[in-house]
Amino acid sequence: MFDVDQLIADCQEAAAEAQPRLAVREVLARVLDRPEQVAEALAPTEGGLTLLHHTDDLTVVHVVWAPGMELYPHDHRMWAVIGIYGGQEDNAFYRRSAPGDRTLTESGGKRLTTGDLLVLGEDAIHRVSNPLDRLTGAIHVYGGDFVNQPRSQWGPGPREERPYDIEDAYRQFATANTAWHASQESQGAEESQGSPA
Repeated sequence: MFDVDQLIADCQEAAAEAQPRLAVREVLARVLDRPEQVAEALAPTEGGLTLLHHTDDLTVVHVVWAPGMELYPHDHRMWAVIGIYGGQEDNAFYRRSAPGDRTLTESGGKRLTTGDLLVLGEDAIHRVSNPLDRLTGAIHVYGGDFVNQPRSQWGPGPREERPYDIEDAYRQFATANTAWHASQESQGAEESQGSPA
């Protein structure tokens, strides 16, 4: 059975090893051997970010992407390991257009589905989207203080670098959840109108 406290303890132990990213990847790989147990334990009902653990050297976040949601490009400035326990997370990667430049150039991508893992370096810049019509659930582990680390984002709007604003991210989750709930209500209304009396 999946246990959040055990996950955190295992990640703390892994983060203290000589190769913390790889050790944390092993922890998440074991957890994702049974993704249905993670989904059952965390039981997401809408998109959002839930902080499971937060210290100066390690942050563990439960991330749920609402259907159709896309988060603008951003960096972390610390290593990260992402594990998907349900759904699909599409990552588009970027690099600065030139050294010190405030704009970006696309540099590939990676599609993650249930059970997949992604290890990101400290200089990674990516955009995340959920192309599905259902929730995507993930566990993100960061090798530092993800909450207070100064970072950058390229959006919303023009893809020009600006300081990271967590409130922008929360607004994107809220907007995506509202759109999803509206589509569910609309679909439900259409189905009830089509039902025989």
